[in-house]
Amino acid sequence: SIIIPVFNESESIGYLLDEVKNVMKADELKFELIVVNDGSKDNTSHVLEQLSLRIEELMVISLRKNYGQTAAMAAGFDNSNGEIVITLDGDLQNDPNDIPKLISHINEGYDLICGWRYNRKDKLINRRIPSKIANKLIANVTGLKLHDYGCSLKAFKKEIIDDINLYGELHRFLPVLANIEGARIKEIKVNH
Repeated sequence: SIIIPVFNESESIGYLLDEVKNVMKADELKFELIVVNDGSKDNTSHVLEQLSLRIEELMVISLRKNYGQTAAMAAGFDNSNGEIVITLDGDLQNDPNDIPKLISHINEGYDLICGWRYNRKDKLINRRIPSKIANKLIANVTGLKLHDYGCSLKAFKKEIIDDINLYGELHRFLPVLANIEGARIKEIKVNH
């Protein structure tokens, strides 16, 4: 199950879904796409309606207002059927070509694979520096040493997700919550 929360992504979502579909079919992986429209105010709803007519694997969940990324992910998790659940951003920051790599690590016996945007393309001052500070702080407080807690590109075994209740902004702490549940966690470098 590939879960993509979106908010005002009418211009990028078609391209992203085509890329994901191409990657999954090239690797001959059975999949479902779950796009959670988190109260978009642009043309995202219409675009998703049109995409659902041509992408048979696509399920669209529309939230009536913008509840935030955690609620959108939770809605996707609740409606997912796959043994492996993948999350990625809808704004083209995550490379769909990394999905098979995440799946292969899950198949090695890990419960959660976290993407690490090793070569981030964000602006240094307002994105990368605050992110580095937050990552170090979270790692020091929780004892779970990851480089990039904020990367949305992750792969989970379904049973790990089923044991976690999400609310507020907890999507950022999914690795910490999974660690509490005893999950085997690995971080791998991904494209950004």
